[in-house]
Amino acid sequence: MDHRGRKDNALNRALGLTGAPTWLLWEIDADAGTATDDRGHTVRTSPFLGVIGMPPDEPGQHSTITPRAAGGGNIDCRDLTAGATLFLPVTVPGALVHLGDGHAAQGDGEVCGTAIECPMTTEVTLDIVTGAPVPGVHAVTPRGRITFGFDPDLNAAMVDALTAMVTWMQCLYDVDRGTAAALASSVVDLRVTQVANETWGVHAVLAHGAVTRDPDCRMWNDPVPSVHWCSSAAGPTFGGSTRRAR
Repeated sequence: MDHRGRKDNALNRALGLTGAPTWLLWEIDADAGTATDDRGHTVRTSPFLGVIGMPPDEPGQHSTITPRAAGGGNIDCRDLTAGATLFLPVTVPGALVHLGDGHAAQGDGEVCGTAIECPMTTEVTLDIVTGAPVPGVHAVTPRGRITFGFDPDLNAAMVDALTAMVTWMQCLYDVDRGTAAALASSVVDLRVTQVANETWGVHAVLAHGAVTRDPDCRMWNDPVPSVHWCSSAAGPTFGGSTRRAR
């Protein structure tokens, strides 16, 4: 970030954003569920916390900019709204969970570096889960199941998110890994979570009800020569459910 508040990076240069920064000042109407900027544009709000996570298990100072596969952090996933449950591997004794970075609205990608940033009051329910369906950061939201990948290489982030989702689908549908991957190709969406936090994010989304099965189908009743992955997470996982964000 330079002295004018401009962030100089490859993405902004590719977009032609090399001049003075542009600011939009937003007025949020929580009751109407909208936000209006100082130029008259109005968007729908869908509030969520950008940061939910725990610190790394190493001494010293740690940046809060980058999200991490261990412990989460600056995830910036727009799907983690009220009613979502986020599962995070516990990284340190006592968890030391941090919540913050309120967003009134954000698109997938957070493409210009910020969302509609705002103060926020959030109520959460916290619990310890020892049999999470997959290792790493994952979530169950009102719309579906989500797995995450974080890496400076967007391709690597995608592979991590998809690998975790295929593992989850093996458990959900009691199928071998090849069948789970074939199903995923038909129903799983891969979304760019954010490209603003140095370590980029991808999340895989399996909508609720995306796959159903006929109980009378012979193939579903055949023994499946595969390992069940319902308890594959190593160590305790911290589950947090957001009840309200405003």
